[in-house]
Amino acid sequence: MAEGVTVTAGAPYRVVVGRELDIGELVSEALEPATGVILTDSNVGPLHAGRLAGELEGAGWRVVDTIEVPPGERSKSLSSYGAVVRRLALTGLGRDGTLFALGGGVVGDLGGFIAHTYMRGISLVQLPTSLLAMVDSSVGGKVGVDLPEGKNLVGGFLQPRAVIAEVGWLETLSDRELSCGLAEVVKMGLLCGGGFYRDLELLPQARGREAAALETLILHSVRFKASVVERDEREEGLRAILNYGHTVGHALEAAASYRILHGEAVAVGMLAEAELSRRRFGTDLRGEHRRLLEAAALPTRPPEVEPAPVLEAMKRDKKRRSGEHRFVLLKGVGEPVWDQRVEDAEVVEVIGSL
Repeated sequence: MAEGVTVTAGAPYRVVVGRELDIGELVSEALEPATGVILTDSNVGPLHAGRLAGELEGAGWRVVDTIEVPPGERSKSLSSYGAVVRRLALTGLGRDGTLFALGGGVVGDLGGFIAHTYMRGISLVQLPTSLLAMVDSSVGGKVGVDLPEGKNLVGGFLQPRAVIAEVGWLETLSDRELSCGLAEVVKMGLLCGGGFYRDLELLPQARGREAAALETLILHSVRFKASVVERDEREEGLRAILNYGHTVGHALEAAASYRILHGEAVAVGMLAEAELSRRRFGTDLRGEHRRLLEAAALPTRPPEVEPAPVLEAMKRDKKRRSGEHRFVLLKGVGEPVWDQRVEDAEVVEVIGSL
């Protein structure tokens, strides 16, 4: 059974969540069948690209190439971008073509940036295969690549024509990657409050891969993110709340040379920002953060890194304004505030206290 959420940022598109989805039919409801290329990575491609190509061709699409990049954050780079766009040009994909991004957040971000810029824009369909991509990165239109100097420093906004989340694909996801996706679920539940927050009690069942729990939490996440993106597509205000845990998290990720995964870094980042919230507003949510993160089998202590590279990474954060760190903090569950200034010394002190 499939459930859909319509996102009305830019041209409206649907996010469809379910099992045993007819992907060819769903894509063809959003786009007239034409020529397409599948972008994936060398982990996901052998598992799912053949089925995807077959279903698309059965619905009238002509899949002219499947491009694999190495798995992991290092493929979210200008060198990977250049290699893929050159191959698209050699393949002869035209402006009426569609790029199908089949994979996790790296493939989705890279594929989105390619679709945004190749021939000044072609259609994009997001087919997330990781939980993190299903609940977060495939929805909302942020696309881009990293530089050696920092994450997501080159990019733009491109809303996909459709997002299709085949929950059955999560069966091939490692336990560690599943937990990373749950970090973003915890983040959005704390930001949203209400019924979504209460349903975070399903985290142990989701961690155990129970279908109903996973689908409930995915749909909550997509609905919440869609509600934010529709009000602030370009991150000029409200959408900044989705960066909760990410200012510290991105810096830890970079300072640790990506030895920890994005979701793990965000988990620790949320704990740090919960402590900053306590200092600023007096509300102590640290225990609740730890309880939820432990239910998702996520780390609650930072990796062993020196303060200097963490601060250096934060200085390159694109959210920085007028030379100051800007944080999202919580007054309470469901009460985020953004654009909060925090000094370097306090950030170092808080990370050291975890």
